[in-house]
Order: sequence, then structure tokens, then C-alpha cells
Amino acid sequence: MKSDIKTSCQKRLGRIEGQVRGISRMMDEGRYCIDIVTQISAVRAALRRVEEEVLKDHVAHCVEHAIASGDKTDQRQKIAELMDVIQRSSR
Repeated sequence: MKSDIKTSCQKRLGRIEGQVRGISRMMDEGRYCIDIVTQISAVRAALRRVEEEVLKDHVAHCVEHAIASGDKTDQRQKIAELMDVIQRSSR
């Protein structure tokens, strides 16, 4: 993973971690359910953005390298992995 992408994702994950702790506090405080659900939705959206960044980096490096290498086995493996993770993330 490129270092700038890694740093960006780690910063985002730190903010997400803070959001999750905030949701826990909201529950402890007995906050309105819809407010809690709204925050949970925001965390899921933030996690999706991190996932997208990691996948873009994977395609830009791992998949691109497999294609450039000319190794058909490696190419098929990288594409199959990518398709599998896309299918899982869409559930």
C-alpha cells in the first residue's frame, strides 16, 4: 500500500474509532434512537470510503502489477480475489 494512502486511511479510521466511541456514549446517555442510528449510518459510510481507498490502491498496484507481469495465473488470481471482495462488500 502506498504510504500516503495508508496514512490517509489510518487518519480516517482514527476518526471512525472516535465516532464509534461517541455512539457508545450516546447510548449510555440515553440519546434519541434516531440520532444514534444516524451516527451508525455515518460510520458505515466512512468505513465504505476507507474500503474504496484500499480497493483503489489494490487495483493500482497489485492488480496492475499482475497484468504487467504477463503471468496469466497471477492475473486470474488477482481478478478472482477482486471479484470476491466486491461481491462480499455489496452484501
